[in-house]
Amino acid sequence: MQFKQERQHVIELCLELSRRGYFAGTGGNLMLRIDAERVAVTPSATDYLEMTPADVTVLRLQDLARLDGDKAPSVETSLHARVLRARPEVGCSIHTHQPVASACALLGRALTVPPRWQGTLGAYVPVVGYAPSGSSWLASRLAGELRPDINAYLMRNHGILCCGGDRATALQAVDDLEALARQHLTERIANQARSGAQPQLWRVIEALQPAAA
Repeated sequence: MQFKQERQHVIELCLELSRRGYFAGTGGNLMLRIDAERVAVTPSATDYLEMTPADVTVLRLQDLARLDGDKAPSVETSLHARVLRARPEVGCSIHTHQPVASACALLGRALTVPPRWQGTLGAYVPVVGYAPSGSSWLASRLAGELRPDINAYLMRNHGILCCGGDRATALQAVDDLEALARQHLTERIANQARSGAQPQLWRVIEALQPAAA
């Protein structure tokens, strides 16, 4: 089996994303750059807790030809490949259905990023228009929004995509986007609650607060 260490890194990142509540069951996928020509991607429809290095698919980035792996690659492979082809400095791309940021994706509005998160996310988080999961249409829509200084994208009705120079920075972008989304929704709901239109919204605000460490 080729690239066992890199494939193990894919599994470890999936488990960490699951532990943080960003992946669940088989929902979520990622791509890790091995070198200039090859990438490792999560397999399709495989529980993260049962995944083995042999399940992780190794592909040629240029044409997504399958080089190794016991299972078919994620249906979102072309989505990640668009990112890694366009940005050679990106080492990892992560797609999740994380709860709070996915709620922002449903709203379909770009997010302005405060200075504290701009280092990982960029100055704003754009919205990618809706297209069916796993389709070339969705990959093309994402490609149209890609920017060299933007590392997080809301995909309308379809969760988010974050990227970074390596596994750690991509994971940090996922964390920071969830924090930004929580702040954005909390402020939006608070403004409506203050108007007196729906006093029960304060309960929603309390639910959005991060749990105490």
